[in-house]
Amino acid sequence: MTTQKETQPDDTAPLRTASFDRNTTETRIALHLTIEGKGRYKISTGIRFFDHMLELFTRHGAFDLELKCDGDLDVDQHHTVEDVGIALGEAFDRALGDKRGILRAGYFLMPMDETLAIAAVDLSGRTAFAVDAKVRTRLVGDLQTELVTDFFEGFARGARANVHVKTMYGRSNHHKIEAIFKAFARALRVACSRDKQLGEMLPSTKGLL
Repeated sequence: MTTQKETQPDDTAPLRTASFDRNTTETRIALHLTIEGKGRYKISTGIRFFDHMLELFTRHGAFDLELKCDGDLDVDQHHTVEDVGIALGEAFDRALGDKRGILRAGYFLMPMDETLAIAAVDLSGRTAFAVDAKVRTRLVGDLQTELVTDFFEGFARGARANVHVKTMYGRSNHHKIEAIFKAFARALRVACSRDKQLGEMLPSTKGLL
């Protein structure tokens, strides 16, 4: 497991990146993340609707993400979705390092046609999550919808973060999930942002995050 920092060609601030493999008896995940990205992605989990959600997460967060997961989909989708959430959260935690100078918290209200969703993130060093997707169907595309909660729980655990996402209202179950992922991406983008006013200060009175 490694964390890398590369210098941007037109800036003195380092790119915050993380690359690692996460292998268990249930899933094998290879991941490379750049927080200061262009929304570029190469994602394969074996669950196409889940891939689509991760792709739009990457684009709306303006991250760069390469992620491949080979999971035991012959058993169930649970291990794949949860472990991808954990690995992605770990990648952000590693790439952010000691978190000095970041905003730390962010929120976003996202319209998706007739649907409205909200997300709030605090990179607090503490794990907590709340998910209310208001999805009532078992499947959207090929994704088991109950696993949306497992993804965000996994991310919160891996990133050591507070993650709250909620659908305010909507009709389309596809739109409800999509709006949540878009809102989450944009809230996380804000939370990861460097704050010039903070400089190298830690955004906490505790002395660590």
